[in-house]
Amino acid sequence: MAQLPNPLSPQDSLVALMIAVSAADMEIRTAELVAIQALVNHLPIFGDYDADRIKTIAQTVFDLLEEEDGLDALFGLIRDSLPERLNETAYALACDVAAADGMLAQSELRLLEEIRHELQVDRLHAAAIERAARARHMRLQGT
Repeated sequence: MAQLPNPLSPQDSLVALMIAVSAADMEIRTAELVAIQALVNHLPIFGDYDADRIKTIAQTVFDLLEEEDGLDALFGLIRDSLPERLNETAYALACDVAAADGMLAQSELRLLEEIRHELQVDRLHAAAIERAARARHMRLQGT
């Protein structure tokens, strides 16, 4: 089992979800890493977060994803540490990372669907969050 930074803070959980979405297609793109770093550096929810923890959280996510039922274990950790009022925030951050590189692989879409289900984000709210992420990451020209 992966060495877990116990307990995960709510911010750790948000970072873990973003990293999991980035890793979903088995290729972590630079645009996704830049998006994660920018979100951690600029959003109020991460105001007192130690950005040096990102590496530890990333390794935990990678270790868990290599295990059978690792995604379920990750969701369990997140449910235990993330206040319900931040579920839509978590989904929004996951969508931003998925949209950051301008490409959505089927594996990313499936993981976003699982995250929406695990965090019990209403379909209508999820659609609005997804559309907003698409709008924020739109390009003038094709990808």
